[in-house]
Amino acid sequence: MPTFATPSTIHARGTRRPSIVRHALWTVVAVLAVSGCGSRETEEKERIPIRAVHAAAETISRTLDYASTIEAWDKAEVFPKVNGKIIEKLKEDGEPIDKGEVIAYIDRDEVGFKFEKAPVESPLAGLVGRIYVDKGTNVTAQTAVALVVAIDQVKVRLDVPERYLPQVSIGQTARVRVDAYPGTVFDGTVTRISPVVEIETRTAPVEISIDNADHRLKPGMFAGVQLVLEQRENVLTVLQEAVIGREPDTYVFVVNDGVARVRNVALGLRENYRVEVREGLKAGDMVAVMGQERLRDGAAVSVEIDGEQPQATPTASTGRDPQPTAVD
Repeated sequence: MPTFATPSTIHARGTRRPSIVRHALWTVVAVLAVSGCGSRETEEKERIPIRAVHAAAETISRTLDYASTIEAWDKAEVFPKVNGKIIEKLKEDGEPIDKGEVIAYIDRDEVGFKFEKAPVESPLAGLVGRIYVDKGTNVTAQTAVALVVAIDQVKVRLDVPERYLPQVSIGQTARVRVDAYPGTVFDGTVTRISPVVEIETRTAPVEISIDNADHRLKPGMFAGVQLVLEQRENVLTVLQEAVIGREPDTYVFVVNDGVARVRNVALGLRENYRVEVREGLKAGDMVAVMGQERLRDGAAVSVEIDGEQPQATPTASTGRDPQPTAVD
């Protein structure tokens, strides 16, 4: 028996079709949303974590590094002019003394003779470094009674290889550090250069003086000395570990908006952990210093800043002054 469409059946079919279409559209939207979240998560996972520093202008030097010993500017061991016994001691260790001032008196104590007590005098002004005798000590003209030191200025001695001598001159700067004052740099000046090179070592003695009015530097202290051969001020530098390749084919990775780009650089002086960049960077550029061995030009990166977890989208400028050290 044939079936005829009625208005009611036509209406039922018409209302069912839009419902199916709407369901299909919502399904597509949901799939796209899920796939979009997945792609963002995948993108974040594909970002390479690195650490970076900002290229910064500073002073950099080329130096010769030495281990030496602080010495008094002048010193003298004091000997008596006569034999006898110490009957009076006027000075103790560390006390100031003038040239010609009496350190002790000696009684010659020779049988059958009467002598005035004999003075033992300082040959220079400074401080009493040591008193070697006590009251009652018998001494001769060969017995050292005291050590006197002048330490308003002190000095260190270096043996400079002959190949560097043309770069050393009177008045040249040196930096001196001692363990007693970590973090403190004492400025020194080249005051004497030997005109003779030692045949055995092919070195020449060089003397450096350091002002020491506060007497913080003591004779005998171990000293680390940097003799400055060349110094450049206000030049752009980065950490040496940021540089990849060998000169002249050296490059770094510069990060901007979460993307690392290769930047060829020309290098200059090196000092400790920093290197001068003569060409290829500008102040404030963010340069990768850890993780850069995994990078390629155009790689997406996340940068660890100030001890935080890796984050994406750091730019070349953070709004702060460029920092010369690695961002941890």
